[in-house]
Amino acid sequence: MTDPLAPRPVDRALDPGFRHGQSMEPNYSGASSFLRRRYAKDGGGAEVVVWGVPLDVTVSNRPGTRFGPRAIRAASTILDGDPLYPFNADPFETLDVADAGDCVFDYGLPAGIPAAIEAQAARHYARGSHLVTLGGDHFLTYPILKALVAKLGAPVALVQFDAHQDTWDDDGTRVDHGTMITRAVKDGLIRVDRSVQVGIRTHAPQDYGIRIIDGFAAADLGPKGLAAAISERVGDAPAYVTFDIDALDPAFAPGTGTPVCGGLTSREALDTLRRLGGLDLRGFDVVEVSPPYDHAEITALAGASLAACYLGVLAGRKAQGAAVSL
Repeated sequence: MTDPLAPRPVDRALDPGFRHGQSMEPNYSGASSFLRRRYAKDGGGAEVVVWGVPLDVTVSNRPGTRFGPRAIRAASTILDGDPLYPFNADPFETLDVADAGDCVFDYGLPAGIPAAIEAQAARHYARGSHLVTLGGDHFLTYPILKALVAKLGAPVALVQFDAHQDTWDDDGTRVDHGTMITRAVKDGLIRVDRSVQVGIRTHAPQDYGIRIIDGFAAADLGPKGLAAAISERVGDAPAYVTFDIDALDPAFAPGTGTPVCGGLTSREALDTLRRLGGLDLRGFDVVEVSPPYDHAEITALAGASLAACYLGVLAGRKAQGAAVSL
């Protein structure tokens, strides 16, 4: 029997042999890897690799997303040590998850950043890892999709939670968080007939045939109806989920660069995401967390909770016999 008075181990993130179970560390101390998973720069052979992309050069309004991965990791520590809600289970009894730290690039050579992200994502995919990405501004989704599609050999369905369509004009050279969906469509990375954008509350010049479920429509559907609509659209296509934190209403995510009123609540977003376990999931990112505009870690905690929820969904899929790694 475990002695309840025995000191808890600290810094399990630095233990290369720590693969399953939870760390049970005090929330306020220890190395703040995502959900206290072990650090392994090369992924450490884990089937799921969490990494950060501290990108902050393509934003069109308020900067600060370079601090997003660090803030999400720190906020995630409060989620460790208890069964993950609403799954009532420890996802790490099923999944082997490692934190690979952050993507490395030279901020002084911005033109080379997309290739750096793509190359490092490709190395994780080459090892067979399923990537969960902490951002960082939303442009990062584009080079990750390039690496994923190159690995799979076929385009993917995109499930995009966002206030913005990110389909502004692009000549193929811009590094811009408002045009990367245009780039992805033109490069043939996503199947527009199976893709959906959820929570949109702005207008853009193109939709490229992607289904749009705007903020008011999402509210009318509710989480159960919204998840059903997403699942119907995606079908059996391999799916990548990208969650721009500004899909949430600013009341639930003040710490972001381009907030738009009328968005999802945290509960609605998490309830929708947890219902997507029937999709053929191939990757996830949560982006646009900008800590300088956050209050009491509200936004960072929302980002951490969404990424944790996605891991819970993956654990459920694995328990039912579905493959997790690529």
